[in-house]
Amino acid sequence: MKLFHCGRCANLLYFENSRCTSCGSGLGFAPDVMDLLAIEPNDDGTWAAVARGDLYRLCGNYQNQGACNWLIPSPDAHTFCVACRLNRTIPDLSILKNNDLWRRLEKEKRRLVYSVLRLELPCEPRNEDQYGLAFDFLADQPAMFDERAKVKTGHANGVITMNIAEADPVERERMRSQMAEPYRTVLGHFRHESGHYYWDILVRSGPWLGPVREMFGDDARDYKQALDQYYQYGPPGDWQSWYISSYASSHAWEDWAETWAHYLHMVDTLETAWQFGMRVNARQRPVMNSEPDPAFDPYQADDFDALIKHWLPLTLALNSLNRSMGHDDAYPFVLAAPVVEKLRLVHRIAHGG
Repeated sequence: MKLFHCGRCANLLYFENSRCTSCGSGLGFAPDVMDLLAIEPNDDGTWAAVARGDLYRLCGNYQNQGACNWLIPSPDAHTFCVACRLNRTIPDLSILKNNDLWRRLEKEKRRLVYSVLRLELPCEPRNEDQYGLAFDFLADQPAMFDERAKVKTGHANGVITMNIAEADPVERERMRSQMAEPYRTVLGHFRHESGHYYWDILVRSGPWLGPVREMFGDDARDYKQALDQYYQYGPPGDWQSWYISSYASSHAWEDWAETWAHYLHMVDTLETAWQFGMRVNARQRPVMNSEPDPAFDPYQADDFDALIKHWLPLTLALNSLNRSMGHDDAYPFVLAAPVVEKLRLVHRIAHGG
C-alpha cells in the first residue's frame, strides 16, 4: 500500500481516512490517480482536489452510509465508486451489528480493489459486463434452524460471496482455531476468492491453462470429492514441501487461489515497506532510509527474483519484530522451492506474460 499525505498540510494519512486528523480537511481516494486527495466542497455538489483542482463527487456509500471514502470523477454518471459498484448484495443495515460488520468488509474489499487496479487487472462490475465481478455480503439466518441456510464464503461464476461473520473477530478466531489455520484474515479471504475469479478470467480458456495445470495439478479432478477427502484425512505429511498452505493441497483450484492470495500479500506488503523506505539487506540487517527507492515498485516489477530477494528478509524482520512484542509470527509461512515457482507463474500471468 502506498503512503498518502494530506494535500493541504502534508500530514501522513491512512488509506481509510476520510478526514485529515491534523488540519481537518475532507479526504477521498481517487482511483483515476490512485491517490488520497484533500478535497473541498463546491456549491454544485462537486468536490475539488485541493492540490490539483480536479472535480469529483462522493461515492453514494460515502454520502449515505459513511462506509466508503472513494471518489467518482465529476463527468462519471455513476452513483457509486468503482469499488462499491462491484456490490450485488449487502446485508440488512437496519440491524446494527450487520452495519458494523459490513463496514469492516468494505474496508478490506477496497484494499483488494486497490491491488487489482495497481496490477491493471480487469475489474468491471458484473451488471455491466457478463465476465465482470460481483460481491454478495450475506448474513446467516439462525431463526431458520437449518444448516443449509448457513452462508458459505466462496466464489461461483464471477460472484464472490462473503459471510459477514468473517468480519467478527471473535467468530473469525473461533474458525481459525477450528480449521487449524495459523493465518486467517478478512483481506486474506478477499484475496483468495479473487484468485478463483481471476483463474476463470486469465487461465481457464487461455494459453496459460497448460502451464498452470503442469504447475498446480489437474483442475478437472472432482472438486467436492477432493475437499471431502481433505477434511476427512487432512493434508499430506509433506505438504509444506509443495504448498503455501495445508488447504492448498486439497485441490488444484485451491492451490492456485492460495498462491494468488499470497502473491497479493507479497506485493502489497512490499509496497508498504518500499514506501516507508525500509530495506533489509542480504545479511538481514534492517536499514531505514528517509526516502523510498524510486527504482523499485513491487506492483510494477518485471523481475520476480527481485521481489523474492526483498520479500524473504523482510518477512524475517516482520516475525522478529512481532516476537519482540510477544506476538505470534506475522508471517507463518515457509516458501519451499516449488511454492516459489508457483508464485513466479502467478506473477507472469498477473503481468500478462
